[in-house]
Amino acid sequence: MIFEDMEFGSYDKAEQKAYKAYELYEDGNMTQALDELETAIEINPANSSWHFNKALTLDSISRFEDAITEYETALELNPNDLEIMNSLAVDYTRTGQYDLAINTFEHIQELDPEFEPGYCNRIITYTEMGLHDMAEQMFYLAQQIKPDCALCYYNIGNSLFARGEYKGAIRCWLRTAELEPTHPQINYRIAQAYWSDGKTEQSREHFLAELRINPGDIDVIFDFGMFLLETGDIESAKEKFNRILELDPDFAAALFYLGEIAFNSNDCERSLELYNRALQKDGSLAGPCYRLAQQALMKDKKTEARAYLVSELKLALEDAETLVSMGSMFLAIGDPGCATHCLLKAVDIDCSNAEAYYYLGVISATKGDFEDAAELFAHTLDIINEHIPALRDSASVYLTMGKLTDAAERISKARALDGSDPQLKRLERAIFLARMKRRLIYSIRRFRSGFTSRNSIL
Repeated sequence: MIFEDMEFGSYDKAEQKAYKAYELYEDGNMTQALDELETAIEINPANSSWHFNKALTLDSISRFEDAITEYETALELNPNDLEIMNSLAVDYTRTGQYDLAINTFEHIQELDPEFEPGYCNRIITYTEMGLHDMAEQMFYLAQQIKPDCALCYYNIGNSLFARGEYKGAIRCWLRTAELEPTHPQINYRIAQAYWSDGKTEQSREHFLAELRINPGDIDVIFDFGMFLLETGDIESAKEKFNRILELDPDFAAALFYLGEIAFNSNDCERSLELYNRALQKDGSLAGPCYRLAQQALMKDKKTEARAYLVSELKLALEDAETLVSMGSMFLAIGDPGCATHCLLKAVDIDCSNAEAYYYLGVISATKGDFEDAAELFAHTLDIINEHIPALRDSASVYLTMGKLTDAAERISKARALDGSDPQLKRLERAIFLARMKRRLIYSIRRFRSGFTSRNSIL
């Protein structure tokens, strides 16, 4: 009897802990809510709802892998719970486990074809997989069940945005805002779509609307700062980046872009300070090492510049223009190997990048691979037919190869574009002298040939 009383008391305590966790969750105290739920689960590990609530709490702090474990445990205890399955499939998507997500959603559909969230959330899974036709199919299936689902419009808007169909994304997200004005970051997403579509005024309006609702949202403030920077409102962008640092002094990207503003205002000392601070806060941030390398090269500090460039190269760079610039800097410090690595990566990202082919041509010419150099310069000119350095350097290569007609043709085109370039004048003179030398040699050969002939007759 005493044992039974203790048992009931324990379960009552577990219920109290679970309820306290709910209150803490509602108040946004996630860590404390987790503590309370863990205590409740220790007392009664067979309660599916508590594992489910723990998973939801873990989701709220982006601990998705841990949340998946709790959802799976909850599902073992309650195998046909559609809400648990749906949340589990969403987290499979968040963690890139798309096959598991699709299988789970399909199982939901088998259990209940009218369960609309199973279609609604599958839109995102297919969007992440790049299967946009399937995403649209899920949208229409969800519409048949719940035509005014704000989340459905939001999710299909993401699919349209990913495809570059910005007008369609805007229409869907405006519909989301109409159905659910408090949908998280909806004005932010509309602002991004208008920005991508080149509609700067509408974009600005929605950025401001989002910040009126969430004035402390650092992601929104940062993107708005980038928008302002791109549209030329430098002082307002500067104010936004400084505002971010008030909210989060360790936000490295804000320090970097304040450095960019200083750099472009020719305040080199200030930019150096900001780039170094950004690097201290986040060594994996792309940009600071690249800029510090540029500044080191300006001061002819080649060893220091190379160290920064190598550090930048270790990052997962996906910007072709930056890689080409780094390639040119590696060339300037005498490192053609790293330069080639940067340039080939730039070509992989953007196969129509003329500058990448041009610098690869320069490297080939430097190594004496003149046929390859000529081909690379020709490819550069296929992309930009008025590329003066490629015209000039290909003329030099042709001159070295003895192809004087091709060299003269390149020089003629370059001179038509920029007749004042002294290098073109020197090359033109070199071609002239090479032709004269060839004629002289030809004349001497003819003379010798004739002399020998007459001598034999004698």
